[in-house]
Amino acid sequence: MDSGSSGEEPASWDELYNINLMPSEFFLKFRKEIQGFRVGINMEFYNAPCNEYQAKLVLKPLTPEWKWKFIYEPIHHDFRLLSKKIPITKFLNLQVGVGHNFQMHATGWKWKLTTCLGGDGVSRIRNKTSVGLFPGFDLRFGWRADYVLPEVTGALGTGEPMFNMNSGRLQASLDRVEAIITHSDSD
Repeated sequence: MDSGSSGEEPASWDELYNINLMPSEFFLKFRKEIQGFRVGINMEFYNAPCNEYQAKLVLKPLTPEWKWKFIYEPIHHDFRLLSKKIPITKFLNLQVGVGHNFQMHATGWKWKLTTCLGGDGVSRIRNKTSVGLFPGFDLRFGWRADYVLPEVTGALGTGEPMFNMNSGRLQASLDRVEAIITHSDSD
């Protein structure tokens, strides 16, 4: 869509706008709420770049004062104690954790800065959207959109085109689908 003097053919719409609706991650989460705690079993299936399966046991306090969760991965003999995401700014979060791997007899800690925005030269939005289908059953979709906004420019008497349009780019994908089944004490 660039009508500049570069002489290149404009890109096709398929190259400019790509939306992938095949998720690379499928999660099935079973949760039971017991006396202020959530006990969960996560079965995680990854189909890209290679097929992989993980199981996790998760223990998480439900009260807002508690800022941690415990995760045990029986396949890897690995456990972690993770903090909740701590907001640093409106769009920047910090998460810290300590863990131990029983097979390797190793203990260590990690930290992670995350944001829903960013990318390398391209704007990116990452988000999760939840849909409650009925009490006790939710679907959560993790999606991502990398984009360059359309741009219209022009000039007169400068040797540049009088009208120039860059139609932008969009690459969006549905990265993760989670089915969450929750059973609470009140059910």
